[in-house]
Amino acid sequence: MAKKSRTKTREAHAPGEVGPRQPCPCGSGKRYKACHGAEGGAAVYVARPFEGLPSECDIVALRELVPAATAPLTVEGTDRPVTLCTLLPMAAPAMYRDSGQVWLGLQVQHNFGDPSRDLAAALQLALAADEPGVIGLTDPPGEGPRLQDLVADDALTITVHDGFDFWVADVENKDDVAAALEQANAAANPTARLTQVEAAYWTNVGTKEHLRWVMPEPEDQLLDALARLHAAGDDVIVDGARLVGMFRAHGLLAPVWDLPVGTGPEPLEDPAAEFKARLDTALASDEPLTADERSARSGLANRQVTIR
Repeated sequence: MAKKSRTKTREAHAPGEVGPRQPCPCGSGKRYKACHGAEGGAAVYVARPFEGLPSECDIVALRELVPAATAPLTVEGTDRPVTLCTLLPMAAPAMYRDSGQVWLGLQVQHNFGDPSRDLAAALQLALAADEPGVIGLTDPPGEGPRLQDLVADDALTITVHDGFDFWVADVENKDDVAAALEQANAAANPTARLTQVEAAYWTNVGTKEHLRWVMPEPEDQLLDALARLHAAGDDVIVDGARLVGMFRAHGLLAPVWDLPVGTGPEPLEDPAAEFKARLDTALASDEPLTADERSARSGLANRQVTIR
């Protein structure tokens, strides 16, 4: 009698659909069938949660790539000062400070599927708080507003910090938090935002320097354009730099260049602007990819790492 095949029948799924055994695109690290694809699992997953915000690319960078940065946030219907922060003490979702300020944290421990709605829920709780303190978010926010519904349609003015001293800028007695602050500062890699292009950040991780640049274009279109430049040798930012791959986060791609140690952010300014001009030209091309460009595209696609 013939042996039964040990190969299980694989469930078919439509192009672009997440298979049950694939990693869940929410970034939890679980398989899809055990996370957003599970019965009773997380109720929602939004692939591009910050779409429509003028500083979408910077918000993604601050949430995923930048250790310490802040930006004033204009919230409709309140005159209370609100600051958007990369990370707050204890990874708190929000804080209502003794100074009367509200701080909203991007780098948090919870993940309810739509970071924009999570941020809006934490912001509303902080604005409604009667006493200073940490604002937690332990339950899904439900069908409330999203961040896009609460903030003014203005681009963010971002300040990148050397560390987390901004945590105690409005605190009189800093001794109580000195140890925690020292530990947090030690873990913050030097980072700078370029000024001539949007959402491009230089960072020094000790043994290497990188340029990480969050871009708004649709993934397929951006990969085609990067492949054209790569095949032509036009994707080099500065001498010795190399496009090594890209992150995928919240529906956007962030190409990453390795830089020669000692480069620093200032020498990247003009070359980054020149690269952006070349990229725009490549994005506008509707010519079919050549064999070399298709090969370059395949190589770039294989060097993507999904963060969220």
